[in-house]
Amino acid sequence: MTSKKLWQRYQDWLYFHDGLGFYLDISRMFFDDELIAKLEPKFNKAFLDMAALEAGALANPDENRMVGHYWLRNPDLAPPQFKKEIETTLIHIDDFVRRVHHGIIHPPYEPQFTDIISIGIGGSALGPQFVADAIGPDIPPLNLHFIDNTDPAGIDRILTRLKDRLKTTLVIVISKSGGTSETRNGMLEVKHAYNELGLHFPDYAVALTMDGSKMDEEEQCDRWLAKLPIFDWVGGRTSELSSVGLLSAALIGIDIKSMLEGAKIMDQATRIPELKNNPAALLALSWYAAGDGKGEKDMVILPYKDSLLLFSRYLQQLVMESLGKEFDLDGNIVHQGITVYGNKGSTDQHAYVQQLREGVGNFFATFIEVLEDRQGPSIEIEPDAMSGDFLFGCLQGTREALYENGRASLTITLERVDAINIGALIALYERAVGLYASLINVNAYHQPGVEAGKKAATQFLALQQLIVKVLRETPEPLSLESLAEKVHTPDQVETVYKIVRHMAINHRGLILQGDLHKPCEILVSYRTESA
Repeated sequence: MTSKKLWQRYQDWLYFHDGLGFYLDISRMFFDDELIAKLEPKFNKAFLDMAALEAGALANPDENRMVGHYWLRNPDLAPPQFKKEIETTLIHIDDFVRRVHHGIIHPPYEPQFTDIISIGIGGSALGPQFVADAIGPDIPPLNLHFIDNTDPAGIDRILTRLKDRLKTTLVIVISKSGGTSETRNGMLEVKHAYNELGLHFPDYAVALTMDGSKMDEEEQCDRWLAKLPIFDWVGGRTSELSSVGLLSAALIGIDIKSMLEGAKIMDQATRIPELKNNPAALLALSWYAAGDGKGEKDMVILPYKDSLLLFSRYLQQLVMESLGKEFDLDGNIVHQGITVYGNKGSTDQHAYVQQLREGVGNFFATFIEVLEDRQGPSIEIEPDAMSGDFLFGCLQGTREALYENGRASLTITLERVDAINIGALIALYERAVGLYASLINVNAYHQPGVEAGKKAATQFLALQQLIVKVLRETPEPLSLESLAEKVHTPDQVETVYKIVRHMAINHRGLILQGDLHKPCEILVSYRTESA
């Protein structure tokens, strides 16, 4: 395409939102009028699907569950029974944060909290981490730390770094059902650390959970410093603008009202049932065109701003968990999904842009451009050139280099990284995922694969407990095959081997005898207390 035609295509497809100062350019995506005509009826249905969702239609009929994350930033749209819950929760967050910041709520024997440990996984961690890194102040009122895994060494690292400040650290535990093992484990590890210091854990703890959840019942969260609700109709990957993300953001000094306002404005823009005037629909079109509606191309997120580094990780869950489905809504096997990864500009120039330009063409790029270089003046690095000009040049040069080699890309441009624009970005991609899911006829709001993984993990741990029981009751060493027979899993010798190997190296009472190079010759026994 000639430069003149490309310039015209840019103008024809450029989206601009005056209120947000937000631009979306899809001119370097490869689609034509024929595809747009083909997708027109699908988009008409998608717009109706999204309107029905916001009106309270069941998104998960098998779970009898609505999906209402859009109501979080505009409670007036919510069913009456939810509107008051949303508004009351925001009032409680504001009141709790104010009292913490003013030392009205404080740890025993100390005037103020200095730190926060946020314990959660998946959407309960990725959203808060992204937002904190993107727009958290350089000197926050409280320092925020995350335990987002069940890795003992990772937990120890956080606790060791806090050291004496643990006695001035607020703990936020985020679990919708209260039964997520990773979050429960993190809570129990941190609770133990407080007990070891002679500190009463409930005096430091805040629960974000559903009423009557397993955690609520077992931990008696009403006796904690505070308890805030997680709504059944908000999924983890769309929970950042609920109490899950808003509490920690407000505690570290982020303007959560502006985040909600930015999301509300973007929601209004993405409700317009016209392709060219709806930025989320333009994203969905681009994704469909890039991967032929089958996810054949990866989505590479390249934000040219350090503060947006974690955006790709946040989008990994939002996009891949929402769209990665084996079955469509008609029960057909489709194996849908879009793989998401990313780095940041211009670090990516020195990491993998070489492959993006000249290697396997299995991707499309999403550039995120921020017009404001910094708050305050910049020095000249060269005559009439500043550091931000080099970053700008890297983005434009990479975009051009990719296009010259037939690699598709789109560009999102923000005036600056602030609370309004981060809220808008979150809302934009939430809507784009919903629209694209409708185009490809999958349910974006359930996750059977995740539930299958949880079930498998539970079965694995049950097998481990049975192995220990059998070994304790068996005085003589057993071969792996014999042990597998005794625990009724003769076809899972490899699994049994991996369990006993892990337990042995962690000094859990199991002894392995024999040549470790030859697992089939290993004998396993249990060391009793007297031994």
